[in-house]
Amino acid sequence: MPSTRSRVFSLLARSILAASVGVALCGANLSAQEKKPPTKLPPGLFEYKGREIAQTMHFAGAPWLTRDSRDREEDCNTLLKALKLQPGMTICDMGCGNGFYTLRVAKQIGPTGKVLAVDIQPEMLTLLRERAAAEKVKNVQPILGSVIDPELPEASCDLILCVDVYHEFSHPEHMLKAMRTALKPDGKLVLVEFRMEDHRVPIKIEHKMSKEQILKELPPNGFKLVEQFDGLPWQHVMWFGRDDANVEKK
Repeated sequence: MPSTRSRVFSLLARSILAASVGVALCGANLSAQEKKPPTKLPPGLFEYKGREIAQTMHFAGAPWLTRDSRDREEDCNTLLKALKLQPGMTICDMGCGNGFYTLRVAKQIGPTGKVLAVDIQPEMLTLLRERAAAEKVKNVQPILGSVIDPELPEASCDLILCVDVYHEFSHPEHMLKAMRTALKPDGKLVLVEFRMEDHRVPIKIEHKMSKEQILKELPPNGFKLVEQFDGLPWQHVMWFGRDDANVEKK
Protein backbone atom coordinates (compact mmCIF):
# COMPACT_ATOMS: atom_id res chain seq x y z
CA MET A 1 0.00 0.00 0.00
CA PRO A 2 1.27 3.55 -0.73
CA SER A 3 2.38 5.67 2.25
CA THR A 4 0.36 8.67 3.45
CA ARG A 5 3.02 10.93 2.00
CA SER A 6 2.86 9.27 -1.39
CA ARG A 7 -0.96 9.45 -1.34
CA VAL A 8 -0.81 13.21 -0.69
CA PHE A 9 1.76 13.67 -3.45
CA SER A 10 -0.39 11.57 -5.77
CA LEU A 11 -3.48 13.66 -5.04
CA LEU A 12 -1.57 16.90 -5.61
CA ALA A 13 -0.13 15.62 -8.87
CA ARG A 14 -3.56 14.61 -10.14
CA SER A 15 -4.94 18.00 -9.14
CA ILE A 16 -2.18 19.76 -11.06
CA LEU A 17 -2.84 17.58 -14.09
CA ALA A 18 -6.57 18.29 -13.91
CA ALA A 19 -5.84 22.01 -13.68
CA SER A 20 -3.53 21.92 -16.69
CA VAL A 21 -6.21 20.11 -18.69
CA GLY A 22 -8.78 22.71 -17.67
CA VAL A 23 -6.53 25.58 -18.73
CA ALA A 24 -5.74 23.94 -22.04
CA LEU A 25 -9.40 23.44 -22.77
CA CYS A 26 -9.77 27.19 -23.02
CA GLY A 27 -7.38 27.34 -25.98
CA ALA A 28 -8.70 28.58 -29.29
CA ASN A 29 -7.24 25.72 -31.32
CA LEU A 30 -9.18 22.91 -29.68
CA SER A 31 -11.93 21.05 -31.51
CA ALA A 32 -15.58 21.25 -30.46
CA GLN A 33 -15.28 17.81 -28.84
CA GLU A 34 -12.40 19.13 -26.73
CA LYS A 35 -14.28 22.28 -25.62
CA LYS A 36 -17.21 20.52 -24.00
CA PRO A 37 -17.91 21.30 -20.31
CA PRO A 38 -15.92 19.15 -17.88
CA THR A 39 -17.69 16.23 -16.23
CA LYS A 40 -17.67 15.92 -12.45
CA LEU A 41 -15.31 13.04 -11.74
CA PRO A 42 -15.54 10.45 -8.98
CA PRO A 43 -12.47 10.22 -6.72
CA GLY A 44 -9.52 8.44 -8.28
CA LEU A 45 -8.04 5.28 -6.79
CA PHE A 46 -4.54 4.94 -5.37
CA GLU A 47 -4.70 1.14 -5.34
CA TYR A 48 -6.65 -1.51 -7.23
CA LYS A 49 -6.84 -5.19 -6.32
CA GLY A 50 -3.57 -4.98 -4.41
CA ARG A 51 -1.67 -2.94 -7.04
CA GLU A 52 -0.45 0.63 -6.55
CA ILE A 53 -1.69 2.82 -9.40
CA ALA A 54 1.12 4.77 -11.06
CA GLN A 55 1.09 8.47 -11.82
CA THR A 56 0.13 9.58 -15.32
CA MET A 57 3.15 10.55 -17.39
CA HIS A 58 3.12 14.34 -17.79
CA PHE A 59 3.31 15.85 -21.26
CA ALA A 60 6.63 17.46 -20.34
CA GLY A 61 8.12 13.97 -20.48
CA ALA A 62 6.86 13.28 -24.00
CA PRO A 63 10.35 13.21 -25.61
CA TRP A 64 11.03 9.97 -23.70
CA LEU A 65 8.30 8.30 -25.75
CA THR A 66 10.16 8.96 -28.99
CA ARG A 67 13.70 8.42 -27.65
CA ASP A 68 16.21 7.00 -30.12
CA SER A 69 16.75 3.84 -28.05
CA ARG A 70 13.11 2.81 -27.78
CA ASP A 71 13.01 0.55 -30.83
CA ARG A 72 16.09 -1.31 -29.63
CA GLU A 73 14.96 -1.58 -26.01
CA GLU A 74 11.35 -2.60 -26.65
CA ASP A 75 11.56 -4.15 -30.15
CA CYS A 76 8.59 -2.11 -31.33
CA ASN A 77 8.60 -3.55 -34.86
CA THR A 78 8.08 -7.05 -33.45
CA LEU A 79 5.08 -5.82 -31.47
CA LEU A 80 3.57 -4.27 -34.59
CA LYS A 81 4.00 -7.53 -36.49
CA ALA A 82 2.40 -9.49 -33.63
CA LEU A 83 -0.68 -7.26 -33.77
CA LYS A 84 -1.46 -8.51 -37.32
CA LEU A 85 -2.94 -5.18 -38.38
CA GLN A 86 -4.96 -5.15 -41.59
CA PRO A 87 -5.89 -2.34 -44.01
CA GLY A 88 -9.23 -0.74 -43.18
CA MET A 89 -9.23 -1.56 -39.47
CA THR A 90 -10.31 0.94 -36.83
CA ILE A 91 -7.69 0.98 -34.09
CA CYS A 92 -7.71 2.94 -30.85
CA ASP A 93 -4.30 3.97 -29.50
CA MET A 94 -5.25 4.48 -25.86
CA GLY A 95 -3.01 6.95 -24.07
CA CYS A 96 -1.46 7.83 -27.40
CA GLY A 97 0.84 10.52 -26.04
CA ASN A 98 2.73 12.24 -28.85
CA GLY A 99 1.90 9.44 -31.28
CA PHE A 100 4.86 7.07 -31.26
CA TYR A 101 2.63 4.09 -32.08
CA THR A 102 -0.28 6.09 -33.52
CA LEU A 103 1.57 7.11 -36.67
CA ARG A 104 3.08 3.66 -37.25
CA VAL A 105 -0.29 1.99 -36.86
CA ALA A 106 -1.94 4.56 -39.15
CA LYS A 107 0.56 3.82 -41.90
CA GLN A 108 0.03 0.06 -41.58
CA ILE A 109 -3.76 0.16 -41.79
CA GLY A 110 -3.68 2.59 -44.71
CA PRO A 111 -6.04 5.37 -45.83
CA THR A 112 -9.12 3.13 -45.55
CA GLY A 113 -8.36 2.56 -41.88
CA LYS A 114 -8.57 4.93 -38.95
CA VAL A 115 -6.68 5.44 -35.69
CA LEU A 116 -8.64 6.90 -32.81
CA ALA A 117 -5.86 8.50 -30.77
CA VAL A 118 -7.01 9.06 -27.17
CA ASP A 119 -5.22 11.01 -24.48
CA ILE A 120 -6.32 12.95 -21.40
CA GLN A 121 -3.76 15.73 -21.93
CA PRO A 122 -4.54 18.18 -24.75
CA GLU A 123 -0.87 19.07 -24.92
CA MET A 124 -0.09 15.50 -25.95
CA LEU A 125 -2.69 15.72 -28.71
CA THR A 126 -1.10 18.95 -29.94
CA LEU A 127 2.26 17.18 -30.19
CA LEU A 128 0.55 14.31 -32.02
CA ARG A 129 -1.06 16.65 -34.55
CA GLU A 130 2.29 18.30 -35.23
CA ARG A 131 3.98 14.96 -35.85
CA ALA A 132 1.11 13.69 -38.01
CA ALA A 133 1.23 16.84 -40.14
CA ALA A 134 5.00 16.58 -40.53
CA GLU A 135 4.71 12.95 -41.70
CA LYS A 136 1.59 13.66 -43.81
CA VAL A 137 -0.48 11.08 -41.94
CA LYS A 138 -4.17 11.90 -42.35
CA ASN A 139 -6.08 8.88 -41.01
CA VAL A 140 -5.71 9.81 -37.34
CA GLN A 141 -8.53 11.25 -35.23
CA PRO A 142 -7.25 12.79 -31.97
CA ILE A 143 -9.72 12.44 -29.08
CA LEU A 144 -9.51 14.16 -25.72
CA GLY A 145 -10.76 11.61 -23.22
CA SER A 146 -11.14 11.83 -19.47
CA VAL A 147 -9.91 9.57 -16.69
CA ILE A 148 -13.29 7.79 -16.71
CA ASP A 149 -14.22 7.84 -20.40
CA PRO A 150 -12.10 7.63 -23.57
CA GLU A 151 -15.00 9.10 -25.56
CA LEU A 152 -15.01 6.27 -28.09
CA PRO A 153 -18.09 5.43 -30.17
CA GLU A 154 -19.91 2.26 -29.16
CA ALA A 155 -18.85 -0.92 -31.01
CA SER A 156 -16.41 1.06 -33.16
CA CYS A 157 -13.02 -0.54 -32.59
CA ASP A 158 -11.46 -3.65 -34.07
CA LEU A 159 -8.61 -3.29 -31.61
CA ILE A 160 -7.79 -1.08 -28.62
CA LEU A 161 -4.06 -0.87 -28.04
CA CYS A 162 -2.87 0.01 -24.52
CA VAL A 163 0.91 0.29 -24.51
CA ASP A 164 2.32 0.95 -21.03
CA VAL A 165 -0.75 2.96 -20.03
CA TYR A 166 -3.32 0.75 -18.29
CA HIS A 167 -1.34 0.72 -15.04
CA GLU A 168 -1.80 4.52 -14.86
CA PHE A 169 -5.61 4.49 -15.01
CA SER A 170 -6.91 6.16 -11.85
CA HIS A 171 -10.39 4.73 -12.55
CA PRO A 172 -9.66 1.28 -14.02
CA GLU A 173 -13.21 -0.09 -13.74
CA HIS A 174 -14.71 2.92 -15.50
CA MET A 175 -12.16 2.70 -18.27
CA LEU A 176 -12.46 -1.05 -18.74
CA LYS A 177 -16.23 -0.77 -19.01
CA ALA A 178 -15.94 2.05 -21.55
CA MET A 179 -13.36 0.17 -23.62
CA ARG A 180 -15.43 -3.01 -23.60
CA THR A 181 -18.39 -1.02 -24.89
CA ALA A 182 -16.23 0.55 -27.60
CA LEU A 183 -15.06 -2.81 -28.97
CA LYS A 184 -16.86 -4.50 -31.81
CA PRO A 185 -18.30 -7.91 -30.78
CA ASP A 186 -15.16 -9.61 -32.10
CA GLY A 187 -12.81 -6.75 -31.22
CA LYS A 188 -9.77 -7.15 -28.97
CA LEU A 189 -8.16 -5.16 -26.19
CA VAL A 190 -4.36 -5.56 -26.28
CA LEU A 191 -2.48 -4.89 -23.07
CA VAL A 192 1.26 -4.25 -23.37
CA GLU A 193 2.86 -3.89 -19.95
CA PHE A 194 6.40 -4.00 -18.58
CA ARG A 195 7.00 -7.35 -16.90
CA MET A 196 6.84 -7.27 -13.11
CA GLU A 197 8.24 -10.82 -13.05
CA ASP A 198 11.59 -9.75 -14.53
CA HIS A 199 13.80 -7.68 -12.24
CA ARG A 200 16.09 -6.91 -15.18
CA VAL A 201 13.46 -4.68 -16.80
CA PRO A 202 14.77 -1.19 -15.82
CA ILE A 203 11.38 0.40 -15.08
CA LYS A 204 10.00 1.63 -11.74
CA ILE A 205 7.99 -1.08 -10.02
CA GLU A 206 4.72 0.88 -10.06
CA HIS A 207 4.96 1.00 -13.85
CA LYS A 208 5.18 -2.79 -14.16
CA MET A 209 2.49 -5.47 -14.06
CA SER A 210 2.62 -9.24 -13.69
CA LYS A 211 0.42 -11.56 -15.71
CA GLU A 212 -1.11 -12.72 -12.44
CA GLN A 213 -2.13 -9.16 -11.57
CA ILE A 214 -3.50 -8.48 -15.05
CA LEU A 215 -5.67 -11.58 -14.73
CA LYS A 216 -6.95 -10.34 -11.37
CA GLU A 217 -8.21 -7.18 -12.98
CA LEU A 218 -9.51 -7.76 -16.51
CA PRO A 219 -11.68 -10.93 -16.33
CA PRO A 220 -13.87 -9.55 -13.49
CA ASN A 221 -14.48 -6.51 -15.70
CA GLY A 222 -15.85 -8.40 -18.66
CA PHE A 223 -12.78 -9.56 -20.58
CA LYS A 224 -11.41 -13.00 -21.44
CA LEU A 225 -7.81 -13.79 -22.31
CA VAL A 226 -7.60 -15.08 -25.88
CA GLU A 227 -3.92 -14.80 -26.83
CA GLN A 228 -0.48 -14.02 -25.44
CA PHE A 229 2.90 -13.12 -26.90
CA ASP A 230 6.13 -13.39 -24.92
CA GLY A 231 8.62 -12.39 -27.61
CA LEU A 232 9.38 -8.81 -26.52
CA PRO A 233 12.48 -7.92 -24.46
CA TRP A 234 10.68 -6.11 -21.63
CA GLN A 235 6.91 -6.41 -22.00
CA HIS A 236 3.98 -8.78 -21.81
CA VAL A 237 1.51 -8.68 -24.70
CA MET A 238 -1.96 -10.03 -23.87
CA TRP A 239 -5.08 -9.98 -26.07
CA PHE A 240 -8.50 -9.88 -24.42
CA GLY A 241 -11.93 -10.32 -26.02
CA ARG A 242 -15.28 -9.11 -24.74
CA ASP A 243 -16.93 -11.31 -22.13
CA ASP A 244 -20.09 -9.37 -21.40
CA ALA A 245 -21.77 -12.29 -19.63
CA ASN A 246 -19.14 -12.46 -16.90
CA VAL A 247 -18.89 -8.98 -15.45
CA GLU A 248 -18.30 -8.98 -11.71
CA LYS A 249 -21.20 -7.40 -9.82
CA LYS A 250 -20.07 -4.40 -7.76
